[in-house]
Amino acid sequence: MGKAKTYDTAVKQERAVLVGVIRPGEKPEETKEYLDELAFLVDTAGGVVETSFTQKMLRPERATFVGTGKLEEIRAYVKSEEIDMVVFDDELSPSQLRNIERELEVKVLDRSNLILDIFAGRAQTAQAKTQVELAQLQYLLPRLTRLWTHLERQKGGIGMRGPGETQIESDRRMILEKISLLKERLKLIDRQNETQRKNRAQLIRVSLVGYTNVGKSTIMNMISKSEVFAENKLFATLDTTVRKVVIDNLPFLLSDTVGFIRKLPHHLVECFKSTLDEVREADVLIHVVDVSHPNFEDQINVVNETLKELGARDKPTIMVFNKIDAYVSPEAAELYEEESATLTLEEFKRSWMAQHNAPALFISALHKENLEEFKQLLYDTVITLHTERYPYDKLLY
Repeated sequence: MGKAKTYDTAVKQERAVLVGVIRPGEKPEETKEYLDELAFLVDTAGGVVETSFTQKMLRPERATFVGTGKLEEIRAYVKSEEIDMVVFDDELSPSQLRNIERELEVKVLDRSNLILDIFAGRAQTAQAKTQVELAQLQYLLPRLTRLWTHLERQKGGIGMRGPGETQIESDRRMILEKISLLKERLKLIDRQNETQRKNRAQLIRVSLVGYTNVGKSTIMNMISKSEVFAENKLFATLDTTVRKVVIDNLPFLLSDTVGFIRKLPHHLVECFKSTLDEVREADVLIHVVDVSHPNFEDQINVVNETLKELGARDKPTIMVFNKIDAYVSPEAAELYEEESATLTLEEFKRSWMAQHNAPALFISALHKENLEEFKQLLYDTVITLHTERYPYDKLLY
């Protein structure tokens, strides 16, 4: 008998290059940080980044986002290295997307499209799937012509409409109908969720918020002893998870929410506002910060701006600086050129963070460092609110 054929069924990782624009007043290290985050997004989506291109510009080009010379440079690299896709760090207009694809002859994505793709892969519940599908269709609607470029030579004049134009109109009508249907479905889900929240109204509600991948789900598991999915990827959690937690006979509700990120697509913010109702209706926010991230202060600002947009900026907030086990002070890293040069907890407490954000805690959720201190502060905050709301409830004291 002949030798049996074998087939490689492994999914081939798509190879990508990144493109970013350095605007006036923007430091090169800031652009590098943005592109590092974009690379993490590509990795989360299952791709691999080969290199990145940047260009200093007053404003992006209307037709091709980057200049023609830079586009030709990208095109040469894409051709020679057989790259599968080019990912831009900003949202591209429909015409920019069409022009760039025509020039590069490979798949072109912008940051919004990439995030939508990750959300689509991560959505588990009916609500999350509906929200993501709605955001995708709203993103797709103005970009329909790009999908029908193979018919562009068949355009007709007055009374001679080409099939491409007819098909686009048909698709647009179908998408608008689907968008309307999805909005109605979300309204129904929202009403069901509102009923559930009313049934839980007597308990104090605490909500975990923060930038994506700062350890919110790990803290949720640590405090509630539940098994919420957590991994070192962006947007590991899409659906809001609510758990009843009891500390020293004091029950309260703890919710874990989708992580925020800079340049989050507008469609996603709108579609996920219903998911973030837990944040809006929470009594206390736990703002989790990855203190080991070199730009954690920028991440704090992004979260605060998103909370402001949601109308939740003025809620009582506990700042929790997580991942102290992985923190490397810039001074220590530069002095010793090694990652083991971390600050002690006491040095953390004497820093500006503890002085400017009260109450503030420094923990390692992964290694359960300062867990008891965290639980005590949480208990003190919740019991105070509970006493104010239910002064005659003696069952808890």
